[in-house]
Amino acid sequence: MEQQIRFDDGAAYERMMGIWSRIVGEVFLDWLAPRSGLQWIDVGCGNGAFTELIVARCAPAEVQGIDPSEGQLAFARARSTAGLAEFRAGDAMALPFPDDTFDAAVMALVIFFVPDPVKGVAEMARVVKPGGLVAAYAWDIPSGGLPNEPIQVEMRAMGVQPLLPPNVNAGRLDALRELWTGAGLDAVQTRQITVQRTFESFDEFWTTSLLGGGIGPVIATMPPGDVKSLKTRVRARLRADMTGRFTANALANAVMGRMPM
Repeated sequence: MEQQIRFDDGAAYERMMGIWSRIVGEVFLDWLAPRSGLQWIDVGCGNGAFTELIVARCAPAEVQGIDPSEGQLAFARARSTAGLAEFRAGDAMALPFPDDTFDAAVMALVIFFVPDPVKGVAEMARVVKPGGLVAAYAWDIPSGGLPNEPIQVEMRAMGVQPLLPPNVNAGRLDALRELWTGAGLDAVQTRQITVQRTFESFDEFWTTSLLGGGIGPVIATMPPGDVKSLKTRVRARLRADMTGRFTANALANAVMGRMPM
């Protein structure tokens, strides 16, 4: 069976991707500029990193988080937002809610993991009320937007293929626009979000990046000599600043649209 990316450890995901998700999410929510008091659904909520941001920033009346991983959901429920946000297991292509339930449906770094993105967007649209918001952001993987892209570039140069989500092209700006327009949403807008994250040392960047399901399991199978060579190549690509810190860049694409009235 072909190896697939999995995220089941909520604490590890928090260190690796949860922080990145919130960095992008801050810009994303500023762009959406939602009013307070909305009923939200966070589809593919993972460990609740972005869900927590919704609670902190948007004064929601309700937030429902849906994810297939019980390990991630357990971490999400333990967050300080657990009193307001509710988390349950579910499938993005078959959301466990009636039509017209929410004011806003969002996907944070999820669309390229959905087996059928068209169906996933259709489900978000189905559960949102007329005039409601449907929005998402995703790494621009084809353009090298992943936070661990420096490692992936050097892996490929050494003939080693990292694992990627099944639908990497779904996160492209034109693909997101097409998905949202195809779902019948109105006033569709897209934008790019460029972000940075600074690590205290190269080792922090390296160990944090390997917590993800895309490169960690692959690097674990490499001979020690090859891993050492890979680290040397990545270190040279990143370069430290005067204080010894390393800064990584990432690029996400965002989309939003409204349900017809």
